[in-house]
Amino acid sequence: MSKKKTKKSLPSVSEPSIHDAPAPAQESEQHGHDHVRPAPPGIYLISPSGGVTDTEGLERGRKQLKSMGFKVKLDPAAKCIHERFAGTDKQRADSFDRAVEQKHPIIMATRGGYGLSRILPLIDWHDMARSGKIFVGQSDFTAFSLALLAKTGAVSYAGPTAIHDFGARKVDDLTVDLFVEMLTGQLEILSFKSKDADPVDTRGVLWGGNLAMVASLVGTPFMPQVNGGILFLEDIGEHPYRIERMLTQLWHAGILDRQEAIVLGHFTNYRLGPHDNGYTLASVVKWLRETVRIPVVTGLPWGHVKVKATLPIGRQVGLATEKGMAHLVFQEHD
Repeated sequence: MSKKKTKKSLPSVSEPSIHDAPAPAQESEQHGHDHVRPAPPGIYLISPSGGVTDTEGLERGRKQLKSMGFKVKLDPAAKCIHERFAGTDKQRADSFDRAVEQKHPIIMATRGGYGLSRILPLIDWHDMARSGKIFVGQSDFTAFSLALLAKTGAVSYAGPTAIHDFGARKVDDLTVDLFVEMLTGQLEILSFKSKDADPVDTRGVLWGGNLAMVASLVGTPFMPQVNGGILFLEDIGEHPYRIERMLTQLWHAGILDRQEAIVLGHFTNYRLGPHDNGYTLASVVKWLRETVRIPVVTGLPWGHVKVKATLPIGRQVGLATEKGMAHLVFQEHD
């Protein structure tokens, strides 16, 4: 695995590309790249999941993306509200059709929430793949990315959303940097601290996302059948026992044992109780290592957190650990 990279610190079917597009950067993950900044392309914003209630955040996100040089267009139904969703199932499914017909190459979710699972059967997956569009989102958007991979083998991106990330009152520079550099093919290696990482030096298809969404697709035609993959996972608002229960589901389904490695991001916003008696997220990781007996790497800058990488779901990558660091290799050189 290539170790050649420049370093920057930060805090502790064909693949779409936009090599003629952007690039816009801090503590202790690192990434290797050259800072070249071609003109960014356009972004089309859709709301395929929860209803947009933070309209000010959406507007901040649009302004932030424009300040980065992107042209931004909002789908006509992006602000629709139906019950807890961003419009009816048909409205939200139709937004994908409009997205692949318009000219901007990047399709970004405004937010996560819930609702994509309901519309998976309404999406024309081959149209999505043939469009060559670059789909970006997180959380509930995991359902779309994994279904696209399962149905077509096409690559999409686990990455920031318009409201939560670009619409924050203070946008994280590193999240911006990693987003642009990944989509422009400049990001070669993502290095991050992983003090307890198991030894590993392997390659495989990177896939995964939100753990609850991954588990919800087990047994459906929208679950990719990935053998020898590198599975990355995160979640929010799930107590460690629920995290373990979902991991147990993936284990019993035979999914975990077929992977080369499991890479854990951040699991946030849960509360332990007195009856846990010392049972914590660390207990879950210990159980996972003892149970599946494949390498487990922690510390991935990914999840419902301020600093996040943009990760290609469905692309072959390398993974190696050494001296308390882990390295995801997106481009290798002889």
